[in-house]
Amino acid sequence: MTGTLRQYIKPIGSYSWFKNTMNKYWYPFITRRWMKDDVVFLNWGYEEDPPMALPLAPSDEPNRYCIQLYHRTATQADLSGKQVLEVSCGHGGGAAYLVRTLHPASYTGLDFNPDGVKFAQQRHNLPGLDFVQGNAESLPFPDESFDAVINVEASHAYPHFDRFLPEMTRVLRPGGHFLYADFRGYLEFDAWDAALAALPMRMDSKREINAEVLRGLDNNSPRYLDLVRRHVPAFLQSFGRLFAGAPGTLMYRELQRGRLSYRMYCFTKD
Repeated sequence: MTGTLRQYIKPIGSYSWFKNTMNKYWYPFITRRWMKDDVVFLNWGYEEDPPMALPLAPSDEPNRYCIQLYHRTATQADLSGKQVLEVSCGHGGGAAYLVRTLHPASYTGLDFNPDGVKFAQQRHNLPGLDFVQGNAESLPFPDESFDAVINVEASHAYPHFDRFLPEMTRVLRPGGHFLYADFRGYLEFDAWDAALAALPMRMDSKREINAEVLRGLDNNSPRYLDLVRRHVPAFLQSFGRLFAGAPGTLMYRELQRGRLSYRMYCFTKD
């Protein structure tokens, strides 16, 4: 990676100590508490105006808004018959949905959280779907192993974003796609833009989806707030509500004001 790119994206990792703590303690804690309620998605959700009306199986309907975020992100490219990697797959709900509906040849979900990986392995038993524990900043795969890399609402939590981008590029085949959705606060906008512009890839599309994510939060928040109320200790409940992006929290208000930008991208590797 060039010195220029490192300079651009250094501010994104400025709170690496906090992100390390979140990854080491908070996400495994949430998995152990929420798996009892079969929580297979952790993203904030997505809904359009008019509504997407995405056809779903009855078993998928409770997760409609989270699924719609995955669907819009992943269908920016044709994944049929492709070898796909999802970096930071959470509890595996998005991976399972995409395998069932988009029919990739293989789909590997990687996550840093060992409890989340174990839960996904037990919960989603589908041909061609595999879950592994690993680090987004040091991917355990050979060069040019995948036709597509998917990353949904995860990279903001990486302690060193500058290590993820070259690793993602390394494992992606020429002509492959990086399908990406995530958010940043306004102090990180310039560094985020510069880091993505410096990728050795063609940016095929970019759009801000704040309005769609806010609709998703409006629909998902009652369920997430109930999970926080029932499974998170009282002294952590304020943070749990913030994590869930509940209406009235700082995260929700910043998304409304545009001081938090949630974006969706599609890149093609040259």
